[in-house]
Amino acid sequence: MNKQPLRIALFTGLYTPFLTGVSVAVHQRVRWLLEQGHEVFLVHPAMNNKYPKNVGKRPMAGLEELQPFPNFSAYAFPTQPLIFYKSLPQPLHYHHWSDTKLLQKFCPDIIVVEEAPQMRGFYSMFLQGYGRPIGVDYAKKTGTPIISIFHTDIVAYIQYYLGNNVFNLMRPIIPMLVKQSTEVYDRNLFSSQEQLFKYQRLNCQRGEYVPYQGIDCQKFHPRNIIHNPIPEDDRPTIVFVGRITAEKNVLQLIEMFPFIAAKIPDVHLVIIGSGPLDKELRRQAEKFPSGITIWGESHGKELLGWFARADVFVNPSVTENFCTTNNEALASGTPVVTVVAPSTSEQVFPGYNGFLAKPNNPQDFAHKVVAILQNPQLHATMTEQARPSILKYDWSACTEKFEEKLYEIIEAAGSKVEANKVC
Repeated sequence: MNKQPLRIALFTGLYTPFLTGVSVAVHQRVRWLLEQGHEVFLVHPAMNNKYPKNVGKRPMAGLEELQPFPNFSAYAFPTQPLIFYKSLPQPLHYHHWSDTKLLQKFCPDIIVVEEAPQMRGFYSMFLQGYGRPIGVDYAKKTGTPIISIFHTDIVAYIQYYLGNNVFNLMRPIIPMLVKQSTEVYDRNLFSSQEQLFKYQRLNCQRGEYVPYQGIDCQKFHPRNIIHNPIPEDDRPTIVFVGRITAEKNVLQLIEMFPFIAAKIPDVHLVIIGSGPLDKELRRQAEKFPSGITIWGESHGKELLGWFARADVFVNPSVTENFCTTNNEALASGTPVVTVVAPSTSEQVFPGYNGFLAKPNNPQDFAHKVVAILQNPQLHATMTEQARPSILKYDWSACTEKFEEKLYEIIEAAGSKVEANKVC
């Protein structure tokens, strides 16, 4: 490395064994930074016995991969389950632990906060959470640059969980909340240009687009068909992978299935994941016992096999920022049908590597899936073009851009940091 290695403090409200795209992304980013020689202090949520038993049993990459690095250290902050989603954590209030004391001990060159609004308490509408902006107290005292990273469309999540009536009452104050949550950070990074534009309209301060969100394109690859989970089943197969939650619109997959089956009678829909809507999903899927498989969670080679095995990957969620599973499917050589949502037009190019459907329109979604499955030549062309379309989002390329941004921000802070540092 030509530049001086950095001391990076990274706070995240989501990390293994809590299964989300954020958890996977944080792990990949930290590992890459460690491999480049940077010193990383990871502050992550602690697991405890208040969570469902299956949460702690997931075979996810985590601390065991990072601890061998001599330039790695970590702290697990106390948590409790999110009131709206018991499988995800919320930090305990700052009266129970101190971000400032942790940072004083580590003395970072820069502070990175992943999903800052979530850690502060936006996910729970301030009924839970840390109660103040993470890292900001120390950053102000020392002049240390601090940035936040947006992963999810938190405003859309609030709407899903509180309902339209409550959301409409809150709508006038949302720009104030967005401003309040972003103005305390030197930069607020978005991996999707569309998501950035949306939040700028909601009064986001110092927002910036940086394509930091990638996937491991060597791991997700068409060759993973050797791990095909259903080798004896040659039916046309459409696959969804994700959390079984309201904001993912998973129940709409059941609604669109009969429209597809009317055109392709032997079609097979496989839904992979878990979440609070598990029981309702399984209840509705019972109407199609031979056509829909609720697989549950999948990990490791089996999951890689599903991405490569699918004839079409489907995603009805309208709340995606820069969807990891869409990219994983494309890297695996699988065409994607997803809905028009922030960032999806940056991943899926209609007629080239998949199609974009109208949001909350099962018939239009089904029509797009059928268009691919009924046309072998179109399917073959999309399959061939899927992987090349997403290679620019390989982790190494994306994290290099992220690293460049860290150096740029630190250089801009320059003398201000040196004048205030007491380490």
